[in-house]
Amino acid sequence: MRHLFLNGPVQNGPFTFQSKPGKAVGIRLAAALNAIIGAPTAPHLWNTVTLAGDLRYRQLNDTTLTREAFEADLIAAKYPPDPPPAAGVVTDTSSEVAELAMEMVEANLRTGALTISRETVPTCRVCGHLTGSGGHPCNACGSTATQDRTGLHLVAHLAKDRPVLDRSDIHASHRQQPKHLQNTAANTPARLILSRTRDHGIDLAPLGLPALVLDPRVSLHVTVLAAARGLDADVAVMTITQNAANHIAAHGQHFRTYDGTRLRYALHGHLPYDHTADLRAVYEAYRAGAETTRAFETWFLPLVSLKEKGATHPQQLPALFKHFMRATLARPTEPDPATIQAVQQEIENGGTDWITSRHRLATVLAAGRSFAGHEGATRDRSDLAHRSLRAQRLA
Repeated sequence: MRHLFLNGPVQNGPFTFQSKPGKAVGIRLAAALNAIIGAPTAPHLWNTVTLAGDLRYRQLNDTTLTREAFEADLIAAKYPPDPPPAAGVVTDTSSEVAELAMEMVEANLRTGALTISRETVPTCRVCGHLTGSGGHPCNACGSTATQDRTGLHLVAHLAKDRPVLDRSDIHASHRQQPKHLQNTAANTPARLILSRTRDHGIDLAPLGLPALVLDPRVSLHVTVLAAARGLDADVAVMTITQNAANHIAAHGQHFRTYDGTRLRYALHGHLPYDHTADLRAVYEAYRAGAETTRAFETWFLPLVSLKEKGATHPQQLPALFKHFMRATLARPTEPDPATIQAVQQEIENGGTDWITSRHRLATVLAAGRSFAGHEGATRDRSDLAHRSLRAQRLA
């Protein structure tokens, strides 16, 4: 069973990875895990189907720039001064994603998991945007005038014979199963409308639903599956926060398995990147150079977030850096293939204990090249498990 870790698609907002490094945690975590298990380099995944994106594009008032080019320019601006991803990027409207999405929708329509039915939904009287109940201003135009409108929509019927999330959907060991998430994800209606009003997205007109697109909470799942299928993975593991998983899990129930590829969620927590500057004295005490500090912040801390699924607190940073440095200094000259193989198996089983084991972390560091380089770098599994590599100093 071949695993591939992929980031939960990042919402393409007005930020850069330099200004908001926390946005890159899922990407960095996926890259680190793929490198250790010897999986292929994965593309970076992006969420472009957003109302905020619709509004930003409208404000441009530039008919010469397509929406795809607009989104591509925003994504490209996120990376400098780091290089662009080696495997490229995939968005939730890329052609391979749209094609797979329509295949999956049609397959679910045939089984009855999805239906197209007439639904009465609250909409903005001015612009026609689907709104929620409660008299709040329309998020698209600001109007407070709403009306109920009846029309055809794509509807999902949640399965009655299985929970919204069960153990097989979460990439974690038995001890780390998120029972609270499994309970909260179940608090959702039995019927979900999957057609939305957006200017940009996977067009549902071929299904007889003009001016509607596939709900982005569905297309996020399809994006991960499409990227995994493109690299011949059997198990696509999406790195995602618990809050985000809770938001999308129900919409993805019928979109986590297709044609032999299975999607699971690997939950990670938030990292206190705003406080890494406070480590300057600790860095100086260990005489840590730029490569070492970069490896700690962009490689090791994302791995820590996989173990600390809530949040890593600023007070933990000095101890975490001390552990990382002790492992760095303890790297064996010749890494033990059996230890590497055991870590790889633990990762594929959803375990995280190796991260806090100085011996196993030191062996992983010895087997891999400098993690301060391009984040998409990877190695073949045989290199990691069977070839003894000369340890490389990070500082």
